[in-house]
Amino acid sequence: MFINNFDPVAFSLFSLEFRWYSLSYIFGILAGWVLAKRIFIKDDSLKEKFDDYITFVILGIIIGGRLGYIIFYNFDYYLVNPVEIFKIWNGGMSFHGGLLGVIVMSIWFARKHSHNSYIYLDVVSLVAPVGIFFGRIANFINSELYGKETGLPWGVKFEKIDEIYRHPSQLYEAFFEGLLLFFILIYFHKRSSAKNPGFISGIFLIFYSTFRFLIEFLRIPDEQLGYVLFSLSMGQILCLVFFIFGSYLTLKKYDHQK
Repeated sequence: MFINNFDPVAFSLFSLEFRWYSLSYIFGILAGWVLAKRIFIKDDSLKEKFDDYITFVILGIIIGGRLGYIIFYNFDYYLVNPVEIFKIWNGGMSFHGGLLGVIVMSIWFARKHSHNSYIYLDVVSLVAPVGIFFGRIANFINSELYGKETGLPWGVKFEKIDEIYRHPSQLYEAFFEGLLLFFILIYFHKRSSAKNPGFISGIFLIFYSTFRFLIEFLRIPDEQLGYVLFSLSMGQILCLVFFIFGSYLTLKKYDHQK
């Protein structure tokens, strides 16, 4: 068993604190950017536009992630404390909100340049697991999104929380939603059916939603919400919605390819 007493601050420079969570966003975006341009984008014209596009992706992640957290997870609190909406450094980001933000920005950017938005979304889907991996590692360091009590040998005691040994659900998600999902997407990317724009995006939604839905059974739900419906967390309900959409998109694109 392991004791987690990590400092969420990676390092300080004068009066500025650089936190692991912020650095995970930076590392994830930079790594995804490099991978996309060097490996996954073959079209030169798309490569030229991708540098501009990544700016809108970042905006989609930040704005969508923040609004998603406010609307899906803590609306009552921010309704009473609207000034807190802008204090992103205090935490409070939603993956599904960020995903919606990226989708909206991708559609807008693609239409502006008369491109197929699914081409951009497929590239983002291929590299997104890299960012997810770094993000979940940062969640582990921060002792947040932790799991339920366990007696398994790899249980972790989060000293900032309590004396109970818990599932390191953040590490489960880093492995399944990060590493494993990345290789699954690479596999499908090499298949002929993946040449139809939108197919990879659908595969991403299916597998991400499945992995997270199952892992959340081992995770403590958000304190302010608890279980929302049928003993399911808000994250699981959102996963079901995106799983349905991903399944529809995958089948649609696969049938079109045939």
